[in-house]
Amino acid sequence: MDTVTTKQARRANWFKFDARAYTMIGALLAIWVLFSLLHERFLTATNLSNLFLQMSVTAILAIGMVLVIVAGHIDLSIGSLVGFTGGVAAMLNVWYDWSTIPVIVVTVAIGAAAGLVQGWIIAYKAVPAFIVTLGGMLVFRGLLFGSTGSVTVAPLSPSLKSIGQSYTSDVVGWIFGIAGLLVAAYLVILKRASRRKYGFDVEPLAISLLRMILVGALILGFVAVMNSYKGIPVPFVMVVVLALVFTFISKNTTFGRQVYAIGGNAEAARLSGINIRRKVLLVFVLCNTLAAVAALVLTARLNAATMSAGQNYELDAIAACVIGGTSLVGGSGTIVGALIGALVMGSLDNGMSLMNMESFWQYIVKGGILVLAVYVDIYSRKRKKAQS
Repeated sequence: MDTVTTKQARRANWFKFDARAYTMIGALLAIWVLFSLLHERFLTATNLSNLFLQMSVTAILAIGMVLVIVAGHIDLSIGSLVGFTGGVAAMLNVWYDWSTIPVIVVTVAIGAAAGLVQGWIIAYKAVPAFIVTLGGMLVFRGLLFGSTGSVTVAPLSPSLKSIGQSYTSDVVGWIFGIAGLLVAAYLVILKRASRRKYGFDVEPLAISLLRMILVGALILGFVAVMNSYKGIPVPFVMVVVLALVFTFISKNTTFGRQVYAIGGNAEAARLSGINIRRKVLLVFVLCNTLAAVAALVLTARLNAATMSAGQNYELDAIAACVIGGTSLVGGSGTIVGALIGALVMGSLDNGMSLMNMESFWQYIVKGGILVLAVYVDIYSRKRKKAQS
């Protein structure tokens, strides 16, 4: 009898899913269905391509923000840092005629330096991240105004502009799609082998194959839709590459595990020998470096550095993380969840723009969803605590 019960429990675990993750996906699908009914152009290849292009900047910022929030901190400066580093990139390219590679190197280096300064003050001088990055938000916006003379800097050179406006060819798109399919299959196989190695239950092969087929269909379907227009937007390719890199860092490296440990219980992490200050410093360096990368994408897409660039982007990034399941108290969150959150935010912006809705509705809707996501996080934590 016990054996039968154990088998039933194992089968239940095979089909167990993260309710919040599936709720997010369900909400995203509901948003897509709603806007497709309200506007016939929403699910066209042209609009979907624009959607993935537009959400790329928020997605890149959210990838960096996840680690900051998981570590138990916050970064309010990344929006202004996007504006400032984008302004520097445009000035070097337009006013001083720098070529693309040096512009990229200097821009990314400025982002890393900003993270180093802010992270050092937070980690080694124990100034709250909220205060330091709030100050950084004002400083970087002021530097943007001062360095550019409060004028728009444009147009960029074709090579720099291509970072934010180019698309992959059909052949390259299919290569990326097949590569993504192989990576997804490899991860499923690797997980099965790892669970078997350490004596854990392994789900039936049929379920693993079904997962691979579904993921493969999504990937190849995405490539087919994008290729029916212009191809996969290069900024979105950058998002996918960065997501894979940072997912590996967060899940498969000592640094990543230590960041989660710091956010979960800083005192326990300290007692276990983790150098908290160094890890927090590195988290802010990574986050601000990605802000500079996002600045390059945004500036290239706009073909200009504007004074309003990056304004409120830190709120979009935080909202994407929270909607995607990252807890504001630290210790939990995923890169994939943040990408889904960024796609939700981007879909709302895109759909409401197609509907020609007043801009104030976009703020109201996004603000309401952010509050709802935080409420769900708090409610689920209380419920989990009560059950334990």
